[in-house]
Amino acid sequence: MQQVSDHAFGELYVVGTPIGNLEDISFRAIRILKEVDAIASEDTRHTGKLLHHFQIETPQISYHQHNHKQRASELIARLQQGQSLALVTDAGLPGISDPGYELVQLCVTSDIKVVPIPGPNAALTALTASGLPTDRFCFEGFLATKGAERREHLTQLEPESHTIILYESPHRLRQTLQDLCTTLGTDRQIVIARELTKLHETFWRGRLEDAIAQYQTQNPRGEYTLIIAGKPVTKTVHTDDELRQKLQILVDQGISPSQASRQLAPELGVSRRHLYQLSLNLTADSTLSP
Repeated sequence: MQQVSDHAFGELYVVGTPIGNLEDISFRAIRILKEVDAIASEDTRHTGKLLHHFQIETPQISYHQHNHKQRASELIARLQQGQSLALVTDAGLPGISDPGYELVQLCVTSDIKVVPIPGPNAALTALTASGLPTDRFCFEGFLATKGAERREHLTQLEPESHTIILYESPHRLRQTLQDLCTTLGTDRQIVIARELTKLHETFWRGRLEDAIAQYQTQNPRGEYTLIIAGKPVTKTVHTDDELRQKLQILVDQGISPSQASRQLAPELGVSRRHLYQLSLNLTADSTLSP
């Protein structure tokens, strides 16, 4: 077989695959999956259906959370021998909430080229259709399942002001909604995306308290992506007199008006130009003072 790579080492292709609808796979992903020497798959049976659909006969090697530590050395050895491999997950981009990133890390430290082949991703797919802010967000993957680690993770999410993205399985959805409601408050907005790109794709939107009620009567099924509004930021409004007082403290310490304005602007969330104008007036008033 003709190698995809002309380097002494092979290349690892991190290939995005459909999260549901098979039409979402790219032409480039199909070509790479056909040309590499082998495909490292999270579940060879699941990926086998995808390969069969697109008439791809490339052999597979299992690589998942239960065997990744022992299997990684074999994959690295193949790459060092000049073979090129594709890394795929059951759905979406490898390395997102699966051990794929560890193989990528080993390739980087072994000077093996890693080539990303973009594709679908459940987190971003749900985010873009959620209606919640998309300019800044944090992806948290799956919450810890129990104990102090779970409580700590939830506590860290409480002050987060950016949109939060979580993954959750159907059998833990109810408990997670309850825990989120307890930690974040009953009024926090949430979008629950289910079976993305599939036949029964649904989006539920509302408050956390209402989400709990919704799923008390509805049996959770399928895989879920949760998009949660960040904590509202309460902006403190400072009067000009208060700003002058803060500026005066710095000016009295020998800091120039320009430096004082530059220092306070990000701290107070006030325009540096406005602070500078106030500082000039402050300086003038001080000069006129007896």
